[in-house]
Amino acid sequence: MKSNGGSDAAKRRAGERAAEDVEDGDVVGLGTGSTTAHAIRALGRGVEDGLEIRGIPTSYQSRRLAIDVGVPLTTLEEVDGIDLAIDGADQIADGDLIKGGGAAHAREKVVDAAAERFVVVADPSKLADRLERAVPVEVLPDARPVVERRVRELGGEPALRAAERKDGPVVTDNGNLVLDCEFGEIDDPDALATRLSAIPGILEHGLFVDLVNATYVGTEGGVERRTY
Repeated sequence: MKSNGGSDAAKRRAGERAAEDVEDGDVVGLGTGSTTAHAIRALGRGVEDGLEIRGIPTSYQSRRLAIDVGVPLTTLEEVDGIDLAIDGADQIADGDLIKGGGAAHAREKVVDAAAERFVVVADPSKLADRLERAVPVEVLPDARPVVERRVRELGGEPALRAAERKDGPVVTDNGNLVLDCEFGEIDDPDALATRLSAIPGILEHGLFVDLVNATYVGTEGGVERRTY
């Protein structure tokens, strides 16, 4: 059963609490989304106070915000590893996630999976007993028809994501398209993730399975921490 919530205050509490986990000298993965943005702003305030960190952004949006608030940036090529990644989620169930509402899930997964610790920040509206949102799938444009057929064979219904502020489809930072694939209630996220990963033409899907170390869920009264 889904939880209700989603105020900006709850998101801010979650983001700021996750930022407290960052230590001097850390390399930090900077996720995408409104809740993660609060964490990035908190890190910017920390840098102003003398915190020495480097951030690896997962999208144009997180890169732009990090620059605006003064978080020094680096790349995967320039570091030996990532100490902590902070990211949001579209839905959370027992530590597994659906991500990709911002069409940045391919880069997010690379950074989140490379981190020694991966924490998710969210508000209560993102919690569910089982994953059931549409799963975003980033596909090579030429592979779209093939991927759509294979997704239907898996019991899903793919829909090309349309851009909101212009005509045509959403195009990712990688130059690809996004299919939002409805599977209904997902009984076995790990099995579905494996099958989607095996389809040629899919760059990455939005199922994040067995990657999360902890979640920080902001509420009206504080922050709930869960570990996995």
